[in-house]
Parts: sequence; structure tokens; C-alpha cells
Amino acid sequence: MHRFANPGRFQRLATRLLPWLKGLTALSFLAGLYLALLGSPPDYQQGETVRIMYIHVPAAWMALFAYLLLGLASASALIWRHPLADVGAEAISPIGAAFTLIALVTGSLWGKPMWGTYWVWDARLTSFLLLFFLYLGHMALLGAFDDRQRGRRSAAVLALVGLVNLPIIKFSVDWWNTLHQPASVARMDGPSIDPSMLWPLFTMAAAFHLFLLVTVLERMRTLLLEARLRAQRQATFDGVRSDESGFDRHGQTERRA
Repeated sequence: MHRFANPGRFQRLATRLLPWLKGLTALSFLAGLYLALLGSPPDYQQGETVRIMYIHVPAAWMALFAYLLLGLASASALIWRHPLADVGAEAISPIGAAFTLIALVTGSLWGKPMWGTYWVWDARLTSFLLLFFLYLGHMALLGAFDDRQRGRRSAAVLALVGLVNLPIIKFSVDWWNTLHQPASVARMDGPSIDPSMLWPLFTMAAAFHLFLLVTVLERMRTLLLEARLRAQRQATFDGVRSDESGFDRHGQTERRA
């Protein structure tokens, strides 16, 4: 990965990949939405409300996957000092927060007809809400200090501590008695969802994965450009101050003469 540590090399690679990734993302969403809305049957118990699953479940998966990437990027920044790791973590954080919010909102909308309430303080929902606050805390720490590196280090430590929450979210339905249904896809005996619903779900999950990759790459490119502009402004400002200081010293010398 250190081969792509050079910002210029990364920018060139991202520029070549992004058009293809955006095209694949659009096609995946078109196929996934068609299968989810028109190609899959309603559930025999839930009826048409089951279609919320095709947004809620991939968004929840992406919220967890994005935080795992955030933790890996933070570890790379703290341990191996990878030059682009901090940029990657800063790019991932708001995207992961958005996926988490989508999962919380769609889960509440799905929970009302199924459970009779929008929210319960059970282990799965509470730990997932904590995940949202971890994302918000990471973003807050990034801008909490005048020294950007100090903010990034503090945010990286929080991200690593927050990784403890991922297995709690995953296994909360097994460890505690909750309203949330247990795993129905990643099971030892195979998925319990009918293939007519499973394939649309996988298609939407692929679209969400591609969307995550595209948005992270785009945000990293933007953050690198912003960093370059800040460096250029700082260099210009330092140059102006240096010229002014030289002029003042020259003027003082002439006055003494």
C-alpha cells in the first residue's frame, strides 16, 4: 500500500478508476432497484413493507464495513504512518455516518409495522446508535484542534477504541434477548431468505459497496486538493511576510544611516 502513498500517484489512479466505478455503481443501482421493487415478491407476513429491507440491510452492512475501514485507516496512520491513511479516515467518517443514519431511520420505519413502535432500547439498536455517535465524535475531533495532526491522532484513537462496538452489534441478537431478528443471511446452515429476495438484496449490497468506494475516492481527492491549496496559501503568506520583514529591516538600516 505504500506504493500509493504518493498523493500524485493516488490521484492518477483514482482518475482512471472513477469513471468505470461510477458506471458500475449506476448499473448496479438500476438492477438492484428493479429487482427490489418489481422483481421480488411481497412477504407473506410483512407484505410490501419488506421492501424497506433492500435499503435498510445494505445500509447497515455499509455502516459496519465503513467503520472497519475507518479503524484500519486509523491503525495505519498511528502505527505505520501511512501518508494517505489520515486522509482516508477523514474521507470515510461522514460517509459511514450517513449510512448509519439511513440504517437507523429505515429500521425505525420498518419497526413500526412489525413491532408496533419506532424504537426500543434493546442491545442491537442501542449499540448501533452508539456507532452513529462514534462517527460524529470522530468528525468532531478532526476539527477540534488548531493543529490538524493532533486532531487526526485523537480521532484515530477514538476510532480504534470504537472497534470494540462492532462485535457487540454483530452478536447482540445472540447474546441478549432483543426484538431485532437474528441473522438470516450469514448463517452456518446457509441463508434463510428465499432466493427471490436474496438476489435483489445482494445486488443492492453490491451497489452500496461500489457507492462507498466511489464516494471515499472522491472525498480523498477533494481533501488532497484542499491540502495542496492550504499549503500554497501558507507558502504565499510566508513569502509575503518574509518580504515585508526584509523591507522593514532595510528601512530601519536607512533611517539609522
